Amino acid sequence: MTSSKLRIVLPGGSGHIGTMLARHFHRIGHAVTVLSRSPQAAPWRSVIWNAITTGDWVDELEGADVCINLTGRSVNCRYGAANRKEIYDSRIESTRLLGEVIGSLKIPPRVWFNSSTATIYRHSLDTPMDEVTGELGGNEDGAPDTWNFSNRVAKDWEAAFFAAPTPRTRKVALRSAVTFSADPVDDKGSVFNVLSNLVRLGMGGTNGIGDQMVSWVHGQDFLRAVDFLIAKESVSGVVNIAAPNPLQNHDFMRELRQAWGIPIGLPAPAWLIEIGCFFLRTESELVLKSRYVLPGRLQQAEFQFLHPNWPAAAADLVSQWRKGTPLS
Repeated sequence: MTSSKLRIVLPGGSGHIGTMLARHFHRIGHAVTVLSRSPQAAPWRSVIWNAITTGDWVDELEGADVCINLTGRSVNCRYGAANRKEIYDSRIESTRLLGEVIGSLKIPPRVWFNSSTATIYRHSLDTPMDEVTGELGGNEDGAPDTWNFSNRVAKDWEAAFFAAPTPRTRKVALRSAVTFSADPVDDKGSVFNVLSNLVRLGMGGTNGIGDQMVSWVHGQDFLRAVDFLIAKESVSGVVNIAAPNPLQNHDFMRELRQAWGIPIGLPAPAWLIEIGCFFLRTESELVLKSRYVLPGRLQQAEFQFLHPNWPAAAADLVSQWRKGTPLS
């Protein structure tokens, strides 16, 4: 895709990752439209949609170059029955709806990216997972029910995406690792800010046993990878968006403390994390599940990471945060 100016539509693009993408695309001169239940004032176009039924928003996709679907209820909650239903339905129903609409357009987007997640892979301490050899999770012996639920959501989400009949549109499922970006103003959904707050309070020690692998990606590389995949018309299917060097949790947290200049961090055993998550109304999967994910297809396509290693990436993120410079 070689056009200098693209029309890019971001369904569900009002969250942290969507705002990162919209700001980035707008800055480099693309025409950006965010589809949102609650449009906010922004330098780019915002249009109402409910992610359930068709409406005027369909016109935004007619003749667009790129669609990046980020729709889904936040997983930062307890996985009770009502929240599980909302997490599941918001992803699968919106993806099916977009598939029906894109398949019916006279001039559909040339590429459709759909969010997915690196948590689709099984809990792994010693075996790296790429797109070809990786083992999907779900119902492993001893795995918490919440992990199995997340795996089911991820697999059904991708199944709905690839089942959509869109023969004129290339499709890529973005199996993203945890994306770290530093923005002290726009901090909604920022995992970096959450963990950094713990570090600065002296509570940024090892989570659980600490041998669980952490797969991560610097926000700048996430944006660059999306740009790369828009242009790389030969790539379709699932793509892992993760830095090439995951590391164990105890090393990950130590390097984050070092980047902030905080020498000590109180460790949090698994039982304490579970209690804390209960009172914070969230789940412990983010820090206790081992994600050992490698960006096999990106590397095969010769994508070059600017931030392949966590120590330097953490230092860069802290520097950005202190300068108050939004990622774009």
